[in-house]
Amino acid sequence: MNIVILTGAGISAESGLATFRASDGLWEEHRIEDVATPQAFRRNPVLVHEFYNQRRAKARLARPNAAHQALARLGADPRHRVTLVTQNVDDLHERGGSTGVIHMHGGLETGLCAACGHRWEAPAIMGPYDRCPACARQATRPDIVWFGEIPYHMEEIAAALEQADLFAAVGTSGNVYPAAGFVELAAAAGARTVELNLDASARTSVFDEARRGPATQVVPQWVDELVG
Repeated sequence: MNIVILTGAGISAESGLATFRASDGLWEEHRIEDVATPQAFRRNPVLVHEFYNQRRAKARLARPNAAHQALARLGADPRHRVTLVTQNVDDLHERGGSTGVIHMHGGLETGLCAACGHRWEAPAIMGPYDRCPACARQATRPDIVWFGEIPYHMEEIAAALEQADLFAAVGTSGNVYPAAGFVELAAAAGARTVELNLDASARTSVFDEARRGPATQVVPQWVDELVG
């Protein structure tokens, strides 16, 4: 069976990482407009780098939880072809045992040169005056897709959705496009759709099935049903 899984911040919340939107509208005590847009980076690259340096440090201290590990177990089952797409920028899926994870919003563990597009393993601390290892330009930025930028690997994701027999969204808010529209693309291809979330998302009504509860509980239960 071809399975496409989309994960969001809810799957990493139980590992101690903050979800994308807090009730007060702040993200790690910052306004989104100040740390997660190209305009913010142009205005204050030092602040933006400091923000992602802090997030990188927190992510490296976090540990994969039972939901990450369950999805890795599903991905290793030879009876299924699993495409795991994440909106998260941490590497908990990989450390939980998954391979070939598609990071549509980039990742904290790589640096990106805004001049030549080169990527490299991110050190603990990055800054705007760091030189690119490839072209030596002072054009270092986090390898993160910000608001107003195009997510990575969209053609690969679309191709997987077109072949999906089952689509699952785990820990997603349903507020951020284009990921929020994946359920319709999968359904149009004939896939059954299921949402696994702590609470109802903005797109719950579109899914064939919804399961409620902490990711560390509902995801392993769901995987058990699929792998037997």
